[in-house]
Amino acid sequence: MTLPARREMLLIAFMQASNCSNYTGSWRHPDTAAGFLGLGYYQDIARTLEGARFHMAFLDDRLAMPSVYGDSYAEAVEYGVRVVKLDLVPVITAMGLAAPHLGLGATYSTTYYSPFHVARLFASLDHFTNGRAAWNVVTSLNDAEAHNFGVAEHLEHDDRYDVADEFMEAACALWDSWDDGAVVYDKGGYDGGGGRFADAAKVRRADYAGRHFRARGPLTTPRPPQGHPVIIQAGQSERGRRFAARWGELLFVIFPTAEGCKAYRDDLRSRAAAAGRGPDAVKVAPAVYVVVGETEQEAAEKLAFIDGLARPVDSLALLSEVFNYDFSQHPPGEPLSDEVMASMTGLRGFLDRVVQLSGNANPSVNDFVRWSGRGTLRELPVFTGTPEQVADGMEAWLASESCDGFVLAATHIPGAYEDFARLVVPELQRRGLFRREYAPGTLRDNLGLARPGRA
Repeated sequence: MTLPARREMLLIAFMQASNCSNYTGSWRHPDTAAGFLGLGYYQDIARTLEGARFHMAFLDDRLAMPSVYGDSYAEAVEYGVRVVKLDLVPVITAMGLAAPHLGLGATYSTTYYSPFHVARLFASLDHFTNGRAAWNVVTSLNDAEAHNFGVAEHLEHDDRYDVADEFMEAACALWDSWDDGAVVYDKGGYDGGGGRFADAAKVRRADYAGRHFRARGPLTTPRPPQGHPVIIQAGQSERGRRFAARWGELLFVIFPTAEGCKAYRDDLRSRAAAAGRGPDAVKVAPAVYVVVGETEQEAAEKLAFIDGLARPVDSLALLSEVFNYDFSQHPPGEPLSDEVMASMTGLRGFLDRVVQLSGNANPSVNDFVRWSGRGTLRELPVFTGTPEQVADGMEAWLASESCDGFVLAATHIPGAYEDFARLVVPELQRRGLFRREYAPGTLRDNLGLARPGRA
């Protein structure tokens, strides 16, 4: 039997510019650094990731504290449930200065910003980093975020994606309002009257007019080095998949099994091809935890310790946040009614997951905690054991074409990244599953994504 050729995987680090990593109990870990309010903290992480040849780090964001559970932020503040959320632009700028090859992604909402603002911001970042910028496109989740922007109520799930479609159309039109090479910068001698800065024929208005947004343009920033920044997207609901198939390039997903992730990847590649983009226009990378040790016993002890850091309030606060629904209103074992289920306006794909895995159209609060795994290690697949065992698990997902790589969610920072870089990356490289050096060029070049032409 002829074995399939080994593919090199993509490796992306998933971060929070906050008091914790992705695992909410991580701030309690004795090896978690406490310097999250200083630039050096993020620069050290960037150097670690670049030294391990990660393709990119991208930072998640919310525009409010978790405050839906019990209609209060108090418990989230007391227990450190992702209550600190820094502005991401200075963070990734600092990281980019420290790590000149690492791709850098930031989350920005299409619900509470304007296309001109976001288009200019990411065009500027792409220039500053020589083509290493990525935008994680989200639609925001809950009423707490709406209230921080003076809006009475958050939009319904599908309506948010309708707005996001227009937002992307406007942003792309603005990026394309400059042609490549429009800046001439010919000083034309030193007599003060000659020279030519840019070719006006290569700059035009966007003149975008939609139901939700208008943007005249031109953008005040020349076309980004990558044409457009890399677009990260996480849509898993039916509406989210339609959006991802149209716009997404790096698809960041959560699936508990390789089989589920493969079905998603096959579906999105088919949808992208049907949209005229081609199946290779999308790369699928599931979020995973990795807990690795020099020995199997050491890894097991690490895993047990980390698992014990989570508290019930972590799950309940985060579940209320992502579903825009206060779970404190119900006893833990009470099945939630059809009306309650229909009222949840947050992550629809996440809600579908709970219903599917629980086998219950009306899950209880306990079902939500158990089957979502929110705030615990059960939320994501966990690769654990020795470096060889971790590499075996990752290789199996890649070989089955369930994914194109992985998004490493840290159980604690910086230790989880340092362990992975020191122990797992050399084993992946030894097997020919991961690169030893960066490829020349932009983030797109390193991810194997085509540079978009002008629309």
